[in-house]
Amino acid sequence: MLVDLQGPWSPIFGRLGLLLDVHYNNPVIFFAFQLVVVGGAIALFWLTCANRWGWLWREWLTTVDHKKIGVMYVLVGLVMLFRGFFDALMIRTQQAIAVGPDSPGVLGAAHGYLPPYHFDQVFTAHGMIMILLAVTPMLVGLMNIVVPIQIGARDMAYPYLNALGLWLTAVAAALVMIALFVGDFSHAGWVGLTPLTELPYSPGVGVDYYIWSIQIGSIGTTLGAVNLIATIIKMRAPGMTWGRLPIFSWTTLASNIIALTSFPVLGVALALLTFDRYIGTHFFTADLGGNLMMYTNLFWIWGHPEVYFVVLPAFGFLSEIIPVFSEKPIFGYVTMVLASMAIGLVSWTVWLHHFFTMGASPGVNSYFSIATMLVGIPTGVKVFNWAFTMYRGRLRFPTPMLWAMGSLFLLITGGTTGMMLSVPAINYLVHNSVFVIAHFHNMFLLIAYATFGAVTFWWPKVFGFKLDEKLGKLFFWFFTAGTLFVFIPMYTLGFMGMTRRLDYVSHTSWQPLLLLELFGIALYSLSVVFFLAQLAVSIRDREKNRVTGPDAWGTSRSLEWATHCPPPFYNFAVTPVVHDRDEWAWRREHGLISLVPDRYLDVHMPKNTAVPLLIGALSLFFGFAMIWRIWWLAGVSLLAIIVVIIIRSFDKDTDYIIPAADIERMEAEILNRGAADETSDAPIGGGAGGALASPRKRDGD
Repeated sequence: MLVDLQGPWSPIFGRLGLLLDVHYNNPVIFFAFQLVVVGGAIALFWLTCANRWGWLWREWLTTVDHKKIGVMYVLVGLVMLFRGFFDALMIRTQQAIAVGPDSPGVLGAAHGYLPPYHFDQVFTAHGMIMILLAVTPMLVGLMNIVVPIQIGARDMAYPYLNALGLWLTAVAAALVMIALFVGDFSHAGWVGLTPLTELPYSPGVGVDYYIWSIQIGSIGTTLGAVNLIATIIKMRAPGMTWGRLPIFSWTTLASNIIALTSFPVLGVALALLTFDRYIGTHFFTADLGGNLMMYTNLFWIWGHPEVYFVVLPAFGFLSEIIPVFSEKPIFGYVTMVLASMAIGLVSWTVWLHHFFTMGASPGVNSYFSIATMLVGIPTGVKVFNWAFTMYRGRLRFPTPMLWAMGSLFLLITGGTTGMMLSVPAINYLVHNSVFVIAHFHNMFLLIAYATFGAVTFWWPKVFGFKLDEKLGKLFFWFFTAGTLFVFIPMYTLGFMGMTRRLDYVSHTSWQPLLLLELFGIALYSLSVVFFLAQLAVSIRDREKNRVTGPDAWGTSRSLEWATHCPPPFYNFAVTPVVHDRDEWAWRREHGLISLVPDRYLDVHMPKNTAVPLLIGALSLFFGFAMIWRIWWLAGVSLLAIIVVIIIRSFDKDTDYIIPAADIERMEAEILNRGAADETSDAPIGGGAGGALASPRKRDGD
């Protein structure tokens, strides 16, 4: 039986009548709305004037190419990263202004410019977006791009499911963006703290936006995890044994095992919360047998493994970047693999350290304290292995290596503060303080550093030209300065007793440190300008920065560099045969760097399909209808999704064969185009043939 709701409801429009009580007089929201409208209008105008609608449909919206899907994942992540950054900008400015009883207030706020209810929505959206809709899509996108090429596969194991996962993630992002303008968002923190998320305390639709965006997005992430695990296990090229699998592919495997086993726990927790809000159950209430701490346990049973779900790929990025710019193989390959799997295992044993103060027994707290400290052992193994990889190497410091070094530094500092927080006595003192926030951001910033390094590192592989080095280094240094000025004062404020989630700061003595944080945010803003300038200048000068061979850096090591930059949609002219752990370095040493095999074979590839996009659109309607309780629209959308899935299951025309002659013609066109661009001092190209193709050297190699 559906619960009684506060406010209007109608069978046709559900709860949309609540919008009549919303007054859109906030200039911040109005500015964001203008950005969205103007940006969307410009995009539509360009697509129409350039006659690009057909191209957009064929090449992107209906694609199942893992590389393009990966690029779109990263694009979704970047858009949401900017949204989350604006939220952070609002948080820092509010706290720097609203200090002391004499601080002025505007726009309906007693102090600062954000009323408490709006401020609560801002920090809730910031945390949820940055973790689930910015970092996660960017990492999944890079996994999509790199892993199939790195293991010698044509595509993912399930290309259709890969596209479906992308569009479900995009739907989750779209629902969060819609909440900015249509209704409001949750005010209960990114964790969704109970009982704040229960209907009596959150009678609006904000928590419903939170629930359904995460539920739909987590389904996409789970599908992606199944796909990546199956791809790594079943799609490896001949000779790609487990002992030759690149470290990034190992960390991807460990990460997605975590995702496959943890995201369903989150789904269950949110489903039970949905039952509480929609049909009046009492799973997480204080009466009728409910227990609000049950939600906290379920959330962090997912939440802490999820932290390692996003950290492990970052470790994989470092393990690919550091050897290339040290010109050495990774030190301690076997221990790196074991450490990755050990981190994935231990991640399941530490969730309770998020609430040491809940009143558990000393024995329980001691167990989770020791388990948390154990994570430092495999992590320390990785740090020492990276250090020994650089030791006596021929070190170079282009932009990807700078990001890797910054990530390594943050890992050490974040790990140190993590060890502090694993001690219950210390945790009691700083629990719920901004010290914990600084530590958490420290860990996620190391992921951001590694991700920016990976984007710069693999950009020429994906697009065929390098990013501008000068602007990239300016981006790095301003981003690093912003990190220092924001989070060193935050650690200090945590020791001084400042708690999290404050829209008003009573202690005027804290204002100098809050102003330092605001200065750091200004430096972050400048770094964003340099990042956008880097993209714009690099695209403008792409011909000047074009890579003329497969190896963009000259010292690359793994298999993804043994094909063109950018790779064709079929990845390799013939399936490569792997001879060594660092396959491309082995080929370079043995002179097997030709892209011309002895013979070509037919290639089997999946067909493009619009079904994932259609299911994504229907999921958007379903999610919106459930949020606003428009039951007829939810029912129609769900029925349509089921019908589309059933119809798709009967479609047998899902792939096609590219004749060997067509592959040879396309390869010749790519090689001829590369030869025309090649200069005498350009990097030498690399082979994709392997033993199957008996690759031979080109003239002059």
